Amino acid sequence: MVHAGRETTVPARPSRRTAIAVLGAVASGALFSASRVAAAPTAAPGLDDPAKKEIAMQLVSSAENSSLDWKAQYEYIEDIGDGRGYTAGIIGFCSGTGDMLDLVRLYADRRPGNVLAGYLPALRRVDGSDSHDGLDPNFPGDWRKAAQDTVFQRAQNDERDRVYFDPAVSRGKSDGLRALGQFIYYDATVMHGDGDDPTSFSGIRARALRTAKPPAQGGSETAYLNAFLDARVWAMEQEEAHSDTSRVDTAQRVFLRKGNLDLDTPLDWKVYGDGYHIG
Repeated sequence: MVHAGRETTVPARPSRRTAIAVLGAVASGALFSASRVAAAPTAAPGLDDPAKKEIAMQLVSSAENSSLDWKAQYEYIEDIGDGRGYTAGIIGFCSGTGDMLDLVRLYADRRPGNVLAGYLPALRRVDGSDSHDGLDPNFPGDWRKAAQDTVFQRAQNDERDRVYFDPAVSRGKSDGLRALGQFIYYDATVMHGDGDDPTSFSGIRARALRTAKPPAQGGSETAYLNAFLDARVWAMEQEEAHSDTSRVDTAQRVFLRKGNLDLDTPLDWKVYGDGYHIG
């Protein structure tokens, strides 16, 4: 770099002996430094790495839909009796919790006049309840029709990322967690949402912090994740519809016990007694 206004003087050429000594020192130092740089460990990819994200989608689908084929779930819709009305789509958007309303509103913005747009008033009315008022009998069938539209599929992907995936990964990284911990946060956010309730993601995290600290606060990653999963199980047991804790006990804890903090394949786990494998 040339600095404006600075007078430059060409240095005298060094003697051959001096030049050889300097070159030897520089060369050896450079090679030593290069070898140290080459040997430095590379940070493992987080859950937002495309390959890891695909694993996360499959893991959640195994628990939500008993299938690894998460892309087949765009058309899924049913009332599972958990007090949240209809549950639908790739991440379980619910008519009673507002995220389905947000999704259908986004779809209407991107595809005006679509088959679901007419349900927006009803979705506003049933938000916060398990009611089907204004949705039955045709809403499930129209949802399945909309699911054939790639615009609606992309809208599901984008809302999943905006509401659940991106915040969970960001929180996991800020707590110093690797891919497994980020997935544990994501799965908890999918099921419990976030808010002031002690069974929400923030409530679960606060409960875990009573007994362990995350790596960003100087704690053990494994100890903290065990504490978080203990708190997650407690939260699940507060709701009868979610009282089966196998997605934690025979899946996430399996990976944790094996020390697989980077969520590397192969992965073997069970949910509701069914076995799954990602090679």
